[in-house]
Amino acid sequence: MNKALGAAALLLAATALTSCDRIKHATRGGSASEASIKDTAFPEKVLWGDTHLHTANSVDAFGFGNRLPPEEALRFARGEEVKSSTGVTAKLSRPLDFLVVSDHAEGLGSTKALYDAPRMMISDPTLLRWYDLMHEGTKGSLQATGEMLQARGAGKLPAGLNDPAKGAERTHKIWDASLATVDDYNEPGKFTAFFGFEYTLMQGGNNLHRNVIFRDGIDKVEQVDPLDPTSELWPDKLWDYMDSYEKKTGGKVLAIPHNSNLSNGLMFMMTDPQGGPISAEYARRRAAHEPVAEITQIKGDSESHPFLSPNDEFSGYGTAGWDANNLLNNQPTKPGDLAGSYVREALKRGLLLEQRLGVNPYKFGVIGSTDSHTSLATADENNFFGKHAGVEPSPERASAGFVPGMNSGRMNWQSLASGYAAVWATSNTRHAIFDAMMRKEVYGTTGPRMTVRFFGGWDFKADDLKGDWVKAGYTRGVPMGGDLKPAGKPAPSFIVSALKDPVDGNLDRVQVVKGWVDKAGQAHEKVFDVVWSEMDGKRKLAGGKVPAVGDTVDVTKATYQNTIGAPELSTVWTDPEFDPATRAFYYVRVLMIPTPTWIDYDMVKYKLTLDPQIPLKQQERGYTSAIWYTPG
Repeated sequence: MNKALGAAALLLAATALTSCDRIKHATRGGSASEASIKDTAFPEKVLWGDTHLHTANSVDAFGFGNRLPPEEALRFARGEEVKSSTGVTAKLSRPLDFLVVSDHAEGLGSTKALYDAPRMMISDPTLLRWYDLMHEGTKGSLQATGEMLQARGAGKLPAGLNDPAKGAERTHKIWDASLATVDDYNEPGKFTAFFGFEYTLMQGGNNLHRNVIFRDGIDKVEQVDPLDPTSELWPDKLWDYMDSYEKKTGGKVLAIPHNSNLSNGLMFMMTDPQGGPISAEYARRRAAHEPVAEITQIKGDSESHPFLSPNDEFSGYGTAGWDANNLLNNQPTKPGDLAGSYVREALKRGLLLEQRLGVNPYKFGVIGSTDSHTSLATADENNFFGKHAGVEPSPERASAGFVPGMNSGRMNWQSLASGYAAVWATSNTRHAIFDAMMRKEVYGTTGPRMTVRFFGGWDFKADDLKGDWVKAGYTRGVPMGGDLKPAGKPAPSFIVSALKDPVDGNLDRVQVVKGWVDKAGQAHEKVFDVVWSEMDGKRKLAGGKVPAVGDTVDVTKATYQNTIGAPELSTVWTDPEFDPATRAFYYVRVLMIPTPTWIDYDMVKYKLTLDPQIPLKQQERGYTSAIWYTPG
């Protein structure tokens, strides 16, 4: 691309955006300051949000057809009605409490710049081809973006999209405009808008992406630009960037790895990046910078895999299609890659490394988020707008490829309408939500807004549930994300409580997933059913196993009935196999009754006939952060 043209076009567009957003920022006003919001003694209400949302500023989102800027994303998350990029009216049934606009730092705004450029000034034949394809419409735009992603994975992007100086100038201007917009929509106490970006780290198509989230206000965050990972292979430079930001501004920042399921084992390795043993310093640094991981989203679920957990009948959720290849579908996934790709195994690996190093690099909490590239943060099955604008609601999307028109290696029906981040914060403010993430008092769901509490202690009893058990949990124990210290007691006990989403399906069961390392240095896991619906009636244990909850889904109507399951499940559970000499972790998995998938809602709405292999029902779920036990 002509460099003078690129600079002039980008300068004009970015300056217009910046001026417009700053006028709005100066005139909106009326919201309380963060300092004026009082934090509660303990978290009293769970807050729901999305830490992973892309707008038209992301290089791939615009290429896929997204035309909605950050302002529309924030309006939608707050519960306002917007028009999607394909002209469909979009509105959440319930607003979110917080949002992170996490546009890709790499190539920020570059596809829009190419799209807006005068055609006569484009000399590079590849760029000209992509320009023409994008101007053909959605189909051509999808093809162009697919080719861009493949070129990026192969390190063969044209110089016009890979000019560091021009890229830095463009990034600064678009980042500056985005910061002003995000700050305008931040209303402490009501709705929290975070500053953030995605660090799209990738090794030849193996996903090592991180979302970066700042705790601070615009006065600190505007002192830096997002970091472009184009030439990097490992996250060390990101951690350097984070350290530099905190030293320069006195602020705080964290990173959230996502889609470990597409990393071909590189996300949670047992070695350092060079293949040598992990050092205690490396482990300490990773744990400090990455306190949370994204466990579920549109591109599959990363909790567990049947190959790794063959005795867990619910371990295969959201793995179909995503476990065959890496992100760019250019390196097949081998069985040996899976252990480094899933969260449960990472938690077990963390115990093994801690036993050797004294530090656990994988002591992280979990959240869900969407990774939507439509600017629309929705994880509702009956209100799902797809991964990108090319698969927004239409009669074709249920049987289309993940990226229609190109061989992406996945079908769009393998996309999940997932997920959301649930945070136990002491107020709806940047500092309180961020601090909850740092202490790992968070959980993730595949979309339903179920309320889940999890406390560990040494003297909880069933009678505690008759009183103020939340206060008891905080004063006599630790919440999810916490550490149980040895207390000389026979075994730890756990308060477990799950309340259904008021507008969704009942609950099937609540499970505690335990991992531990024995004296021989071998890692183990076991799933305990601790409370379930009708456990004293129709669903008594049979052969040590809980009978299935049943199924009320009518796929011909995309309906279900809450005549099975329970609206609330709670118990106090004591580990019957506790060994005080072994390291262990415990986390909760909550399963709902079967409900229709987004594909079933599409089938009914558009009167479709679909391939019988396409799933029309599922058991959605939630995962808490773990509680860890370490011997003295």
